[in-house]
Amino acid sequence: MKKLILLIAALLFVATPALAQKIGFVDLQKALNMSTAGQKAKDEISAKFKGYQDEINKRQDELKKLKEDLEKQAILLSEDARAQKERDFQRKVKDFQRFAKDVEEELQQKDAYHTRQILEELGGIIADLGKKGGYTMILEKTESSVLYGDASVDLTDQVIEVLNAKK
Repeated sequence: MKKLILLIAALLFVATPALAQKIGFVDLQKALNMSTAGQKAKDEISAKFKGYQDEINKRQDELKKLKEDLEKQAILLSEDARAQKERDFQRKVKDFQRFAKDVEEELQQKDAYHTRQILEELGGIIADLGKKGGYTMILEKTESSVLYGDASVDLTDQVIEVLNAKK
């Protein structure tokens, strides 16, 4: 009797069709880089950097000139005057370093803000695409998480199209 029950259970287990699972993946980095919103954000940050780069170059040239003047005048100046000019120069160097650091932080914050905004939109788009397409799960394609994925389940281009259509 036990053998019969085990045999029936085994047959039922084998005969039960596996649940069909539909899995896709999205390359979020590609979506960020190739979408209109991503390009616009990148262009905005590049333009801001260009504006700051001109100011940074100008300040570097001023510091270089001040250093050269200080070296030329070092022999002619009294000890106190030379020490004062050296302190002034060091203060200007620190001001420049602070400015450059502030610029870098501002650009990083702006990049992080835009990335966060776009990723939020992508999350909604991917969820909608998953529901409408009947996907069980959609994975993020990274080098370490998806080792192989057939191009037919790569939803990245569809996600980019939907995101571009929103803008």
